[in-house]
Amino acid sequence: MIRLALLALTFALAAEAQLSPAEIVKRSVERDARNFERFKDYTFHELTQQKQLDKRGRMSGSESTLSEVLMLGGRPYGRVLERDGKPLSEKDAAKEQSKLDKEAAKRAKETDRDRAKFERDRLEERRFAREIPDAFTFRLLGEETLDGLPVWKIEAQPKPGYKPRERRADLLTKVRGTLWIEQTGYQWVKADIDVVGTISWGLFVLRIPPGAKIGFSQTRVNDEVWLPRQVHVRADAKLALLKTFRLDLDVAYSNYRKFRVESQILDTKELPQP
Repeated sequence: MIRLALLALTFALAAEAQLSPAEIVKRSVERDARNFERFKDYTFHELTQQKQLDKRGRMSGSESTLSEVLMLGGRPYGRVLERDGKPLSEKDAAKEQSKLDKEAAKRAKETDRDRAKFERDRLEERRFAREIPDAFTFRLLGEETLDGLPVWKIEAQPKPGYKPRERRADLLTKVRGTLWIEQTGYQWVKADIDVVGTISWGLFVLRIPPGAKIGFSQTRVNDEVWLPRQVHVRADAKLALLKTFRLDLDVAYSNYRKFRVESQILDTKELPQP
């Protein structure tokens, strides 16, 4: 019996080792969908740092904002805690608390229909990710160790002539990248993305041309879910088709805590960070 079990385990491990890069990515997208669902169970800190760059790419100024992202009525709300590394003044902190109280009262009055609409919109925004395994051609570049974890390093090139099924999936035809996927749980530990086609947001309010670079990493929280750790964007962007500026943006996520009450901010539980 033990021998049969060992043989079964050996065959299972061999099958895992022979997975194609496309199958690895497909499994990772399925796992990411679970992470996305659990994300709404957490509050966290979000540190946004933006640098102003001159025409030569040298920093001419910077600004930063630290916010606490809370769950109000089942969806996130950001309360500013610091600006440029300094806590808010008593006056500004009182304003932030007042805004939070008003928003909490407003969301407490929302109907089930309002909450259902938000949930539909939230899922719609993420649905395009299902097309990732079909929208790219994948190539295994090798195996590495990242953050102490064995990972597959996989190249993703946009598939020529791919027709997105979801409207937002058009974004996938305009990027290429490299993925580092953890071998035991099929989680995205890191991704480096190059923009190869112009990306537009908000009816052409913001346009990012080819050449932009986006970095993304995740971390395991509470031994149950992978959540964002850092996002970095560097690009020449155009605002409202008029003003061109150089964007260097870092967003860091920390202090993840599990939200224990659905509709009110009453209690949070500190969680160990990796």
